[in-house]
Amino acid sequence: MELQQVRYVLAVAETLNFTRAAERCLVVQSALSHQIARLEQELGARLFERTSRRVRLTAAGEAFLPAARQCLEAAERAAAEVAAAVGEVRGRLAVGLIPTVTAVDIPAGLREFRGRHPQVRVRLRVGASNDLSELVRQGVLDVAFLGLPPGLRPPGVAVRELARGRLVAVVAPDHPLAARRRVPLSALAAEPFVDLPAGTAGRAQTDLAFAAAGLVRDVAFEVDDAAYIPRLVGPGLAVAMLPAGYVPGLAGVAVVEVVDAPTRVETVVWPTAGPSPATAAFLRLLEVPSS
Repeated sequence: MELQQVRYVLAVAETLNFTRAAERCLVVQSALSHQIARLEQELGARLFERTSRRVRLTAAGEAFLPAARQCLEAAERAAAEVAAAVGEVRGRLAVGLIPTVTAVDIPAGLREFRGRHPQVRVRLRVGASNDLSELVRQGVLDVAFLGLPPGLRPPGVAVRELARGRLVAVVAPDHPLAARRRVPLSALAAEPFVDLPAGTAGRAQTDLAFAAAGLVRDVAFEVDDAAYIPRLVGPGLAVAMLPAGYVPGLAGVAVVEVVDAPTRVETVVWPTAGPSPATAAFLRLLEVPSS
């Protein structure tokens, strides 16, 4: 088994398309297909089902992926460690972040990081805290910036707290509550809410706060991306609760302080084995201790 063959399999698994996988790997499709066929012959099992309409992983392919990713990550980590030993930072930096992260300035950090370390390939993935922490645990991401309820610690990753902040209510500009400076949770309980899906870390702190106050709220709209929440609040479809540090940049909504608002903890996570050289360099630049 060759590392290049593993790279080809992962590219096809991620794109579910041999042509796009070949383009990503900068090879002709026939070469990629030939190498995957050789690997399948060596393994004694088909990794992909191919038809004229689609490509999908077989059960053997699904079983192959986790160890294949770990193998490739280990090889890339080894090369990066050698480079770091001679004073170079290279390899990859796969960063996950929630849309509402405010404790650190990721774009500014990446701009300076790329200026210092142009040989590092940077990948960004925006998503939910639960998903991102799991991808760090699996080795798909090198580091992730999350928002969590107090006391929640993602399993299988190293965790460092960055900042704590309160949530605030966000309502339409013409909403009756928009004229008020401060409100209790009870004033919001009868309003239709827009929030992240049930069970996600980004929603948990609000659910817990309402439950602790003995209140029940109606989450009429669920969205996967917190960045879309103001699009539903502005026209008056719903109200929401968002981090206080995130809302100053929002347009078309009114912000109201909540007296008994829940707290959100911004954290950064990386693999328990320790940050890669590129990750450690990025965290140093952001002034985040990683040891």
